[in-house]
Amino acid sequence: MRSKLRPKVLDAWWRGAVIYQVYPRSFSDSNGDGVGDLPGITAHLDHIAELGCDAVWISPFFKSPMRDFGYDISDYRDVDPLFGTLADFDALVERAHALGLKVLIDQVISHTADAHPWFVESRSSRDNPKADWYVWADAKPDGGPPNNWLGMFGGGAWQWESRRQQYYFHGFLTSQPDLNFHNPQVQAAVLEEVRFWCERGVDGFRFDACNNFFHDAALTDNPPSTDAQRARTSTVKRDNPFSLQWHVHDKSRPENLAFLERLRMLLDDYGVASVGEIGDEAAPPLMADYTAAGKRLHMAYSFQLLQGDGSAARIRQEVELLERELARTGGWGCWALSNHDVMRVASRWAPDGVVDDNVSRLLMTLLVCLRGSVCLYQGEELGLPEVEVPFERLQDPYGIAFWPEFKGRDGCRTPMPWIADAVQCGFTVNVPWLPLSGSHAERAVDRQRADPFSTYHHTRRLLAWRRDEARLRVDDIRFHEAPEGVLLFERGALPHDPSQRAPGSLVVMINLGGEAVVIPRPALLHGAQPIQGATVDPARCVEDSGAVDADWILAPHSAAVAELPR
Repeated sequence: MRSKLRPKVLDAWWRGAVIYQVYPRSFSDSNGDGVGDLPGITAHLDHIAELGCDAVWISPFFKSPMRDFGYDISDYRDVDPLFGTLADFDALVERAHALGLKVLIDQVISHTADAHPWFVESRSSRDNPKADWYVWADAKPDGGPPNNWLGMFGGGAWQWESRRQQYYFHGFLTSQPDLNFHNPQVQAAVLEEVRFWCERGVDGFRFDACNNFFHDAALTDNPPSTDAQRARTSTVKRDNPFSLQWHVHDKSRPENLAFLERLRMLLDDYGVASVGEIGDEAAPPLMADYTAAGKRLHMAYSFQLLQGDGSAARIRQEVELLERELARTGGWGCWALSNHDVMRVASRWAPDGVVDDNVSRLLMTLLVCLRGSVCLYQGEELGLPEVEVPFERLQDPYGIAFWPEFKGRDGCRTPMPWIADAVQCGFTVNVPWLPLSGSHAERAVDRQRADPFSTYHHTRRLLAWRRDEARLRVDDIRFHEAPEGVLLFERGALPHDPSQRAPGSLVVMINLGGEAVVIPRPALLHGAQPIQGATVDPARCVEDSGAVDADWILAPHSAAVAELPR
């Protein structure tokens, strides 16, 4: 192990950074077994660097029974042989750093696999040294579970263990028992697992389910959710009974804040950044509290645009809500439109259900212009749509359990298409663990590299612009009234009084509709000069009358940016 202790002062590279998420199983297979691996990632890091990203986030690659594809860890300190070795990981970090990329890894510490040695010992008896490392409880007098808590993947959250004659709590699969963070030994142990990777040279962590660390020690029943609360549920499909409860006792507990402060102290010792996954029915206030300036996590990963409709009104509502909460604590958000758990945005927000590459480019423009850091999911830079995976090829236990009403997460996890005409699109020489799609082959990396008007090149232009533009990376955001279907907002050092002009601010216009829209220039934006091509695909540029103070005519599914005079 190589010591990587760094100065306590962390530079703020993460603030406004663009982070590229890699799902290892599906990125690139180097050994022909049909499953992606660490050497495969290393071989394609130049793609991520050339795209203009600041960092790469790698989903779990640790030893695991793979019942939840790596989010059930049996050894925090080793690489699963499916993905390679620790030496392969070291080589990946070295190559990434040579390319100027930071490396973030997923750290799943709310629960382990039931194959983890900690749980194997804990389940063996009620009086072993790790007996209290997990959440155990006696049955009710009638033999039932201790309370009404539900698991994320359907059904009750308690599993009977005959060795101890007790139930254990699992917030996810039955094979993912929850650790008992009320035990100081557990907190110390998981912090040492984090330290291991800090010393191995990582630049940051994405903490999975980080509001699930603590539970109510009294095991109080959760209350039923209201219709209004269910309408804002962002963590599961609404046909899952999980959303019928308001989860105030099994997660998002106040005790979590003190632990996050301990975690932050450790991260600061190594100059390592963090982003927390916070899945909750009322996520924005938690996100603000979890990233309170300088005290806890550095960034909070938002689910708010990973579900629900893609209307301009709703996007504005979600962004403004989070911004108000972050202003309260000095926290920082991280936006995403796609990831490994939700339908790809190219399909989810497709107009009338028809995937349109122009819309994919437009949504990339929107994402890059929001305030906060940004996560791109592998293939999003290609505008990849969701894949229809037949039932017999499904791998995701979540989808298998809820088929056909919910088809699971396999459709967004299919392999990356590198070369359109190669065997398996260049992902592998064997049968891939999930099928590739013809629509993905049409959008393969090699074809888009050859097309200057492709979504890939549009993304490159956007990221190069954002990297050099502090107004986009770190400055304020303020929305203005606009025609239906249009987002109109400013980015810059904005005065507190919204009626005052902000000289030099950027004005971003996003037309999410399928018709051209006339945007009258309000007095506040008088004199704004269009920045031609700054965020718009050159093939679909804003129509402008040529007069500085005339109205803008925004083409369907297009965007434009202007600058106020300084």
